[in-house]
Amino acid sequence: MFVLRVYAAVLLTCLLIDYRPIVAADDDGLVLIETESFAETGGWVVDQQFMDQMGSPYLLAHGLGEPVADAVTKITFPAAGSYRVWVRTRDWVAPWNAPGAPGRFKISFDNEPVDTVFGTEGAAWHWQDGGEVQLNDRVEIRLHDLAGFDGRCDAILLSADPDFVPPDDGDALRRLRSRLLGWDQDPIDAGTYDLVVVGGGFAGSCAAIAAARLDLSVALIQDRPVLGGNGSSEVRVWPEGESRVEPYPEVGRVVDELSPSASIKLHPDPKGPLAFDDRHKTQLAMAESNLDLFLQHRVNAAEHDNNHIVSVTAQHTRSGQRKRFTARWFLDSTGDGVLGALVGADYEYAAQGHMGTTNLWSIGETTANEHQIRCLCDDDDPLSINFVASQAAQPFPRCPWAVDMSQIAFPGRDGKAAFGAPGINQLGNWFWESGFNKDIIEDGEWIRDLNLRAMFGAWDTLKNIDGKYPNHRLKWAAFIGGKRESRRLMGDVVLTANDFRDKTVFEDAAFPCSWHIDIHSPHPEYFESDSGDAYFSTFTRGKEFRYQGPYWAPYRCLYSRNIDNLFMAGRDISVSQSGLGPVRVMRTGGVMGEIVAMAASICKAHDCTPRDVYQSHLDELKQCMTQGIPAHD
Repeated sequence: MFVLRVYAAVLLTCLLIDYRPIVAADDDGLVLIETESFAETGGWVVDQQFMDQMGSPYLLAHGLGEPVADAVTKITFPAAGSYRVWVRTRDWVAPWNAPGAPGRFKISFDNEPVDTVFGTEGAAWHWQDGGEVQLNDRVEIRLHDLAGFDGRCDAILLSADPDFVPPDDGDALRRLRSRLLGWDQDPIDAGTYDLVVVGGGFAGSCAAIAAARLDLSVALIQDRPVLGGNGSSEVRVWPEGESRVEPYPEVGRVVDELSPSASIKLHPDPKGPLAFDDRHKTQLAMAESNLDLFLQHRVNAAEHDNNHIVSVTAQHTRSGQRKRFTARWFLDSTGDGVLGALVGADYEYAAQGHMGTTNLWSIGETTANEHQIRCLCDDDDPLSINFVASQAAQPFPRCPWAVDMSQIAFPGRDGKAAFGAPGINQLGNWFWESGFNKDIIEDGEWIRDLNLRAMFGAWDTLKNIDGKYPNHRLKWAAFIGGKRESRRLMGDVVLTANDFRDKTVFEDAAFPCSWHIDIHSPHPEYFESDSGDAYFSTFTRGKEFRYQGPYWAPYRCLYSRNIDNLFMAGRDISVSQSGLGPVRVMRTGGVMGEIVAMAASICKAHDCTPRDVYQSHLDELKQCMTQGIPAHD
């Protein structure tokens, strides 16, 4: 227990070392407060998923129908006086013209609430006018959630000039933020590394740990407070994919350390936090002396010259502090190909007709839900939490703004089964999926919100129309989307589904694939194939989508064809859209990360490019694959 407490304290220091409240004032009487930097977020959560489109993260009241605890901070004003209040927010169900404005919240200054109820107007993010208030020079500010249904607040702007109206559009708003917050200043120098890994899912975490063990200096940059990506407790997608198979049975050691497949499959609740154990993943990374871990940092800028990456800049998602990382080699393991897009790497991207995003959810016969639990990595003893079984009815409010499921025989209703599983097991499963014909990146918030509307609509129907599960409540729901498809960065080989079917042999076969050619699309029982509002999916099946596995895919899928020091690992590697199906699962991505680490060590030894590893040092890579990644010292 002493070791766990020491580890928790070290990790908490790691997470908060860059924290400082984002508050800025200027000579014109403007005071800007970024809500993600509130000293106490209470039950609100920091949502960074859409900060590239919005300019910053925001706070989300993800309460599953129960108002969350207040977010609180204290600030010092340039002077006491009268200020006009502007709050950057939106009515998140307005894109569907849905009634009810579920994301309602209020703001108070020194326990005096502003009359305006926020989050009640506008489909787009905008500054909602809160009127004028009289403030002291030292003020406590509270965000008070009114409904528990995903209210959101990006920033608060206070103006001594009552006639000032802040800009809503992207460029003008960015200039205002940059001027007030100093985000146009040079970032802090975070150091120089052999390898900078951008993205801390399975692929990036395995790559960083493996590279550190091969004596590379590594920075691992992850924009959430936990590692694991889709395989973390925040998203809870089941890790799949074989490792440690012939002819290279040592490939996959780190994957098995990160995700011990034998023990994880014995866990009785695959959506429970124990099955994903964020602490274990972070502890593995922090144990490596050659690895510097930067959680809660999002890479949103990069320098490149003549098809060569010089540095990346990452912004802390709580403090806004920006850091510049230089390196000889870089790995894009973001899933979205974020770094590749920033530096002009060749990529393919299906703007429509692609796989969707899932926000998993679960119900339980319990007296409490999980929205109040802090991130597993900074709770003192998170894995000991037990929920008390409910002996009384757990009411749930009506949701007129949700998807109307009253006339739909959705999976889990009246014994309706999908893919062979009965009843309650259908609720919140992988096929509650949306966004097939939306832009995966630009429309990411819309996609996530449709998933939430479908969830709330189904639960409202079951509880309030069908009268089912009286003692159950929504126990947990992911607000972080589990994506399946996004940008695919192009390498010297673009792997296709036919390569799997035809068993194409590549001389640089480097990582095993065992998942079938699994492509999702709108479920035809519920939606047309081109439906923009589909929220149930099906998957490809039949002999043409199976192959004899494991199939060893080529190393040449793991580096960029036009950026000479960029590796890829995970679902953003060089595959066609049909070829994405077998490679996109997490344990397979983790093995890719190990191969990238081996290749990066060869690059360091020979001062060469990732392409040179294939062209001049392939036998050396195969020798590394035979030996595998060494265990931690």
